[in-house]
Amino acid sequence: MGVLWSKFSEVILSVLPITVIVIILNFTLTSLDISLIIRFLIGAVFIVIGLSIFLFGVDIGITPIGTLMGKTVAKSNKLWIVIGAGIFLGFFISIAEPDLHILAGQVEMVTSGVISKFIIVVVVSIGIAVLLATGLVRIVYSFPLYKLLTILYGLVFIIALFASREFLAISFDASGATTGALTVPFILALSLGISVLKKDSKASEKDSFGLVAIASIGAIITVMLMSIFSGAEELKGSTEQDHTISNSIIGPFLTEFGHIAQEVLIALLPIIVIFLLFQKISFKLSKKSFRKVIKGLVFTFIGLVLFLVGVNAGFMDLGMELGYSIALLDNKVYIVVIGLILGIVTILAEPAVYVLTNQIEDVTSGYVNRKVVLVTLAIGVGIAIALSMLRILIPELQLWHYLLPGYLLAIILTYLTPKLFVGIAFDSGGVASGPMTATFILAFTQGVADAVEGADVIVDGFGMIAMVALTPLITLQILGLIFKAKSRKGGLS
Repeated sequence: MGVLWSKFSEVILSVLPITVIVIILNFTLTSLDISLIIRFLIGAVFIVIGLSIFLFGVDIGITPIGTLMGKTVAKSNKLWIVIGAGIFLGFFISIAEPDLHILAGQVEMVTSGVISKFIIVVVVSIGIAVLLATGLVRIVYSFPLYKLLTILYGLVFIIALFASREFLAISFDASGATTGALTVPFILALSLGISVLKKDSKASEKDSFGLVAIASIGAIITVMLMSIFSGAEELKGSTEQDHTISNSIIGPFLTEFGHIAQEVLIALLPIIVIFLLFQKISFKLSKKSFRKVIKGLVFTFIGLVLFLVGVNAGFMDLGMELGYSIALLDNKVYIVVIGLILGIVTILAEPAVYVLTNQIEDVTSGYVNRKVVLVTLAIGVGIAIALSMLRILIPELQLWHYLLPGYLLAIILTYLTPKLFVGIAFDSGGVASGPMTATFILAFTQGVADAVEGADVIVDGFGMIAMVALTPLITLQILGLIFKAKSRKGGLS
């Protein structure tokens, strides 16, 4: 109970800033419908309770399963088992990721069904599966992470030359969205389970990170390939939003609850089946340990349902209306400044961010403090949202103007930064774009794009998650260079 309470205290401090900022904006720059505000506040309560329960469930359920799976795959010492396990686990975990379903639903809605939700989910999951298998092979054979990232991003930029700009935004967004609340804890635990069996403790520490980054590149590649081979030309889109608000307060929560519970159950089902199968064949956990993992899965389910209901029913509509209202103001500087502030505070409420920062602190035995990583991550994401707002306001600015120099800088830094920080930075890029970003901030961005004359809801409304996934790669590697300089000053290697 003490652990659950400590999670609750931590989460309430994280969700409070974004709640306060929205209330302040409502009473100063813009006046939103009262029913929207009430729904937002109810949503905040759902998020706090849900996120606390979810994180507790991940600790005692998802993480142990991922670690056990990693150890089992590594012990097999057979390449075909490592590749097969990577493809199988990657596909079913990705296809189950709630964040990916949220983004795919928004793509389907904005493109009026031209790109179906089902196609996006399947195509992205195939990419994740292939690249997760590649990442597992890298850990087993100790292939340097920075070299593999250089090869993969080189491939991404070659394919990007042939993809349409609409699909460019969607593909990079899909990469960020697929590494969400459910996928990240499992993949992190999987990589930890494989890497801890290495005799070299330093190699083990470095290889604990980077698998999320490698897997997420798969989504970029497969969505861009889909655009090339399908021959899809320019897409037109709109938010289909008439900006009239339903007065119902409880209705949206009841509507969301049923299908979200169903989606989360489907999401967890593959993990439960895999766990039960391996428990019979390989794990052989004691009854006490087995019950603890099952209890963790139940907590994960309850927490994730409450969290996603709060985000979808309480935060989504308000995000869209807030963006739309602020974009209509005469002074456009407000959009950029508010984007920066929202980016900084939203990251503090992302579930997967807590899982990653805690693992960083554990793996490095406290050498890399989680709060330092969290602050660096928040600054990076704040800058990403601010730059995304500028892209909407300035028609000449295109997504590749950010992504090309940004990723080139990130790849150059991999050759200079301590290798532990390379894995941490690239994993953080995927982790930063979770359910809060894929719903509240994406809705806010699309609201702004809908209101700004000359902006396109597909080209400018999407691409924000891509920016959120990019900036932490740079800020956290710079943090690594600072740690390197401090260590040298202190006489440490």
